[in-house]
Amino acid sequence: MNSSLAPSRRTGLPAWAQSVASLALGALLSAACASAVRADVTLPSQSQRASVTQRIALTDVTVTYHRPLVNGRKIWGALVPYNDVWRAGADMNTTVEFSSAVTVEGKPLAKGTYGLHMIPTADSSWTVIFSKATTSWGSYTYDQAEDALRVTVKPQPLTENVEALRFDFDDVKASSAVLTLKWEKLAVPMNVAVSNDETLANLRAQVRGSEWFGWSGLNSAAAFCLQNKINLEEALKWVDRSIQSEERFENLSTRAGILAALNRTADASAAEKRAMEKGTALQLYFQGRQMQAQKKNDEALEVFRAVVKRYPEGIYSSLARARLASAKGDFAEAKKEALAAQAAAPSPEQKKAIQVVIDRLDRKEDINK
Repeated sequence: MNSSLAPSRRTGLPAWAQSVASLALGALLSAACASAVRADVTLPSQSQRASVTQRIALTDVTVTYHRPLVNGRKIWGALVPYNDVWRAGADMNTTVEFSSAVTVEGKPLAKGTYGLHMIPTADSSWTVIFSKATTSWGSYTYDQAEDALRVTVKPQPLTENVEALRFDFDDVKASSAVLTLKWEKLAVPMNVAVSNDETLANLRAQVRGSEWFGWSGLNSAAAFCLQNKINLEEALKWVDRSIQSEERFENLSTRAGILAALNRTADASAAEKRAMEKGTALQLYFQGRQMQAQKKNDEALEVFRAVVKRYPEGIYSSLARARLASAKGDFAEAKKEALAAQAAAPSPEQKKAIQVVIDRLDRKEDINK
């Protein structure tokens, strides 16, 4: 019998059948290995991954997305159909993470990470969707039942083409910013804001930590409340604790401001007097300038007199004398003092700033106004 036709004692298969089986097994193993290698390799994407973060008040907002290119294609109503849910990017659906609660277009949204989708339309009204599902591939498995929030926004035309889709934070303010998707010649803005209550909760958590044992953090938290005219009673406790740690011009000034805001005039006056005793020439001079910005010119001139009395020499004493002379209409004397301050100024930037004052005095303008 031909040996290739004789069955193997181990497998019971002819030799030719064993060869075929071995080849098939080898092919399967090779394919499996190749597949495993491909799965472990990350290749460049045509739509590159990107992320952008903006802090609003004390809340971090992070958008993670992929950036498709226009590449000469018609986008709106074609590549991106109207009236269908769209992933607001490419590949994995875009996500937005908020480190604390926010409002989007005035509607509340809890802290967390959300999948971002949009429904484009041919008119001036789009729907922006924040979904509780964050790991989807695109919008193919989007389920409205998983919506956390829907808002309506108005897209705006762009004058220049944006080739690669991007997200920007525009119109950034102390407690709000406009998160804007930009692609081709269209911008889709949405307002994101953080409430003072949310920021206060963050501050309370901070000052209960190591900040409780120093003056700076407590004073900063109290000053925030004073600036925003909120939570003044608690702010007063914070600044009093700050003063217990270390009495300084900064926290005494904050205390005076809070007491004034609470209409405790006599206490505010006493705190302000104590602050004046602790202040340096620089601190007192800029307190006077701050008072002038608040239209409290008479009080500011009193502060400038205190600078001259306590610190008769130096750049800030010369500037204070210049402002006092200008208030009397003595522009020649005021210019003389301003020139002395300019000569003593340590940096070119300061000299340039004082030159603006000198130029105004040359025009006989009161530099206190």
